[in-house]
Amino acid sequence: MTTLIDRYVSTALRRIPEGQRADIDRELRASIEDAVEARVDAGQERDAATRGALIELGDPDRLADRYSGRRNYLIGPEIYPAWRRTMIALYTVVLPIVVAVTTVVQLIDDPAIGRVIGGLVTSVITVGAHLGFWATATFALLERLGLTDRVLRRPWTLDDLPEYESGRLAHTQLVPNVVWPVLLIAGLVLQQFTFTDVPVLNPANWSSWWPYLIVVLILEIAWAIQVFRAGAYTRAAAAANAVLALLTAVPVIWLAAQDRIFNPEFPGLAPGSDALYIATMVVIATFAIATVWDIVEITVRAERTRRGLTTQVPGTRGVL
Repeated sequence: MTTLIDRYVSTALRRIPEGQRADIDRELRASIEDAVEARVDAGQERDAATRGALIELGDPDRLADRYSGRRNYLIGPEIYPAWRRTMIALYTVVLPIVVAVTTVVQLIDDPAIGRVIGGLVTSVITVGAHLGFWATATFALLERLGLTDRVLRRPWTLDDLPEYESGRLAHTQLVPNVVWPVLLIAGLVLQQFTFTDVPVLNPANWSSWWPYLIVVLILEIAWAIQVFRAGAYTRAAAAANAVLALLTAVPVIWLAAQDRIFNPEFPGLAPGSDALYIATMVVIATFAIATVWDIVEITVRAERTRRGLTTQVPGTRGVL
């Protein structure tokens, strides 16, 4: 009949390489017997002393890993920061580029809206899964092979420190918030009267939507100047920015979806043509992504300013 100690040792030895089992068997049994005898000498019954000693040793699988020197983690703490930065770069830079390229290829090959959306979702899932799996597998393999010191680690220097900017607005933040609305207004007007005899955008909208957009863009310029004079983004400024962004994007996306944004008489943009479809999808995607990005960015900046936090300057952090 096997004893409790036999069962414990046998369980631990399952995870030990065969060539080491005999030595670890003797070492482990001796350690257990010493612990049991110490408890018996202290006044415990032998059965209670045996149970107490085994409980104190803990999970036999974890004990076996310690004996064999086996790592109980996939990515260790020494290379975790490098793995984390790599994953952030993959999912914020590589994944959007790959998905954008595959979507454009799908638009050219087969512009049916169902296939485009299906291809977009499939690309995000499959490419994202492959990036995460292969990057993590590579890091885990390098660590198991002991190559992390030579391949991934290098001496830390002060150049690795990122730069930060305060919540106060600089002139460089005012300029784009004013220049872009001015350029959009200029483009909207000039394409109607100067660029070509046939305007690109639908001239029928001059009785309603184009003047409306010009007014909203002027309000965005006024918002940018007011925020700059206030010196920082606030929750009220973020809310106003969100409203103005939606007042701009929603009508444009709606007009594009109704095939009312481009002039049907402009060469190549006839109703039902592939060029019109691609141009419409580009407009919808551009305004949707830019609006979400703008709302999130200003809201985050306002919240960080309220909490007295600084914001990291993009591109000022070491890779590894």
